[in-house]
Amino acid sequence: MDESYRDARVTVVMPTYNEAANLPRMAEAVLGLPLDALHLKIVDDSSPDGTGRIAEELAEKYNADGRYRMSVLHRTEKDGLGRAYTAGMSAALEEGAEYVVQMDADGSHPVEAVPRMLEAAVTSGAGLVVGSRYVEGGSLDEDWGAHRVLLSRFANAYARAVLGTRIHDITAGFNLWSARTLRDVDLSSLDSAGYSFQVELKYKAVRAGHSAVEIPIRFAERTEGVSKMTLRTQLESAVVPIRLRLKKK
Repeated sequence: MDESYRDARVTVVMPTYNEAANLPRMAEAVLGLPLDALHLKIVDDSSPDGTGRIAEELAEKYNADGRYRMSVLHRTEKDGLGRAYTAGMSAALEEGAEYVVQMDADGSHPVEAVPRMLEAAVTSGAGLVVGSRYVEGGSLDEDWGAHRVLLSRFANAYARAVLGTRIHDITAGFNLWSARTLRDVDLSSLDSAGYSFQVELKYKAVRAGHSAVEIPIRFAERTEGVSKMTLRTQLESAVVPIRLRLKKK
């Protein structure tokens, strides 16, 4: 079996805000993956619980052998998940990443799926690989309430219908991108500040001619901390697909 994909330069971008309880185990899991050129970049929005300080300590630990395995990007304001990802992904591209992974710091995304996502991207030539809850084999945590499951499924169905996309999990936050795709989309041109960033980036990538593949994952419930989802981000997520569709016309 060809495992040359393991040598690809991959940067996992992980935004954080008050994730002090989760970050040490997440860093250990990500940097323990069998990928020779993997880098973890934390993007911290001045977390009051000391997440940024913990991230720096972890970076010092994991870089102690002389390898550049982990870095921290500190931002002075909390102005949305999309802005944090844009900053981290742009930095990853400047540092020479061939692939960039989006991953939450709360443990909801299965770290062990990253090599599968990378292999899928390299072997298929896809510009985007989605860790999908809504393809065969994908699932949500059993602890999710019925209302959350319904809301999530409705959000995906709504966005897919408005935008006319074939991506089953267009709202997914666990994605792997090729550097070429991100450069073609131009991260600085994205309008979405919150969770709808996930929809806008996928939509623009496909519109630019890049193919997307989905691999099934199990989306877990966070075990520490609280969700960052607010009414404002939910409203933005409802408006963005319509705005994107109108721009298309």
